[in-house]
Amino acid sequence: MPRILIIDDEEDFRKLLRAILEQAGFEVLEAPDAPSGFALFQENLVDLLVVDLVLPKVSGVDFIHRLRFRFPDAKIIALSGGGPMDFDLLAAARVLGAHRAFLKPFKQSELLAAINELVPV
Repeated sequence: MPRILIIDDEEDFRKLLRAILEQAGFEVLEAPDAPSGFALFQENLVDLLVVDLVLPKVSGVDFIHRLRFRFPDAKIIALSGGGPMDFDLLAAARVLGAHRAFLKPFKQSELLAAINELVPV
């Protein structure tokens, strides 16, 4: 069963996304920030990361940049949540190595299609 790591500081969003992904047949890990997400990534075999770009401590953009430098094969989907700078953040995330980028709120079917393309169940 493919394993997905969600890194997002909004607990309610993580719980909702976890339920969606588990129902779709994925195992899910969660982290509220980039440092704890990186620790989980190093401790577990993770097939895909779903990373919010606005995080405490270390931004999601910086996290993606650092992760891709150390783990160039990591599969990443970036998310951002509706602020005025979000389109710029999503573009930066794609340049730095995110395979897909979505603006919150997004269609569940579009996110699942992107995940299944990157990590088939």
